[in-house]
Amino acid sequence: MNYGKKSAINYSKGLEGVVATETKISLVDGEKGHLVYRGYWAKDLALNHSFEEVAFLIWYGYLPNEEELTMFSDLLKKYRVIPKYLKNILDLLPKDMDIMSVLRTSISALGDSKFKWPPTIEQAIQLTAIIPSIIAYWYRKVNGKTYIEPNMDLDHIANYLYMLNGTEPNNAHTKALSAYFILTIEHGMNASTFSSRVVASTESELISAICVAIGAMKGPLHGGAPSAVIEMLEEIGSIDNIEPWIIKKLENGEKLMGFGHRIYKTKDPRAEALKEVAKSLSGEDEWFDLAIALEEKAIELLNKYKPGKKLYTNVEFFAAAVMKGISLPQELFTPTFTASRIVGWTAHVLEQASDNRIFRPQSIYTGNIPNS
Repeated sequence: MNYGKKSAINYSKGLEGVVATETKISLVDGEKGHLVYRGYWAKDLALNHSFEEVAFLIWYGYLPNEEELTMFSDLLKKYRVIPKYLKNILDLLPKDMDIMSVLRTSISALGDSKFKWPPTIEQAIQLTAIIPSIIAYWYRKVNGKTYIEPNMDLDHIANYLYMLNGTEPNNAHTKALSAYFILTIEHGMNASTFSSRVVASTESELISAICVAIGAMKGPLHGGAPSAVIEMLEEIGSIDNIEPWIIKKLENGEKLMGFGHRIYKTKDPRAEALKEVAKSLSGEDEWFDLAIALEEKAIELLNKYKPGKKLYTNVEFFAAAVMKGISLPQELFTPTFTASRIVGWTAHVLEQASDNRIFRPQSIYTGNIPNS
């Protein structure tokens, strides 16, 4: 065999385009702009359902009835509380430790006898419930603030904002962040999800699979925050400045942040849903108003300056408006993304465990061969 010849075996650098498994969890069709969760349009779920309902759907495969939703929500609340030993660990970590590393360490510390193979939905619920509490604990600690215990009267999203800020959030902020959580809860075989399935395929426990997913999410090529879009919104400042600002950028050959996507070749369905949420909240928050006006003018001018390019807003554009609107600090963007995607990761681990085969791709040796 000629070891250096890529044609000798099927080869795709980065596994791009390679189908590695079957799934019933989600469909991501970039050509058509489709995003489906368990047979439902993600956009419709984001606009018409709660985070709790969609998480239930992702794990169980159907939307809950009222009784099931109540029991599920109560279980999610039960696991919000950080155990004392984990608080002790968090207090010993250096304050300059980045929060994604803190999350990875904290989740690893939860790896006791309750998380043995095979994984269960209750294990997934436990991790989903506690991640926002860990984020809030660390954020307030490093900023010299007292930790706020979970408010069991609030739903998952409202409680997250409450624990971060110490006050109950207004409806506009809760609705916007809930839509963001739902639209980032799952997105096919991305790098972090694939990583979690690879670890799960070895029959390692759920904790190990999620730790490696967090490690992948931490990488700037995957979980990078929409910081550049926020900087753009801040630089523009007001609706009156939009058109001259865009024209100057385009005439200088510069890119507009938040437009275009590697997967979606048409409108990003996640951006479309967040746009509708932003429109519904128009007048309640100036950043939503600015984002809506900016998108409309940018699309108009991009069609004029770059005809045929089909550049549309991606999810980061309106995610930036949501994050700015709810005053979420930039260091919390990727951890917040993680707090939503934990549902998708755990669903994939559960699916992998249900019909498992260890991942074992081949590689092409390009080094020297010793003489016989």
